[in-house]
Amino acid sequence: MSQEACLPRKPWDIAFTAEPAEVASLRRIMRLHLGVWGLHELVDDAQLCVSELVSNVITHVGPGTPATLAVFMKGTHLRIEVHDPDTRALPILRDAGADSEEGRGMGLVDALADRWGVLLHPDRKVTWCELTTKLIAPDGHVEAPAVIRAEALLRHYAAAAQPRRGAGVGRLASTVAEETVIAAITDFLHWFRAHGRDADDMLDRAQMRFEAEYVASRRGS
Repeated sequence: MSQEACLPRKPWDIAFTAEPAEVASLRRIMRLHLGVWGLHELVDDAQLCVSELVSNVITHVGPGTPATLAVFMKGTHLRIEVHDPDTRALPILRDAGADSEEGRGMGLVDALADRWGVLLHPDRKVTWCELTTKLIAPDGHVEAPAVIRAEALLRHYAAAAQPRRGAGVGRLASTVAEETVIAAITDFLHWFRAHGRDADDMLDRAQMRFEAEYVASRRGS
């Protein structure tokens, strides 16, 4: 994979106080980061895991507990960790009955995550889970047909941009050419989104550049 196709996903963490009011904020932060990372398909599952891991601290360690949410890539998996200072209150996966109000949290994490567990340190415990992504590499893009096609187009355009003496230009029928261009633009929008870019912003910038170049060409004619 070329360097241009890489999307660095740097680890991040945030300290918080384990209170019910904090859950919504942490969910929003998770959504924003995953959007920047191009992992839109994981937003719902990751938000649910964050909610359950934090709620587990609130319920079994206690409201007001100082904690930390840490998120990073482990290979092509998304790893979510919640750190808290109580090494005794361990999360347990229970076979919660239909009427049970307890034991459902880790059951949901177990259903959503590829794997989960608990790490014990002298001063804290870490409850973690890992979600499967469609990435081909930790800093790569999502393995999606539209993105792959856009990558191929990028390589083709880059090669075509090099001046070649005597190169001929093929012509397509007007309707075929239009559909090809529309399909290419659509794929590039998928590529922008997969790399954490705002597709609307990219369209606006492209339109502005087109208009500027058009005006410049008219002045020079």
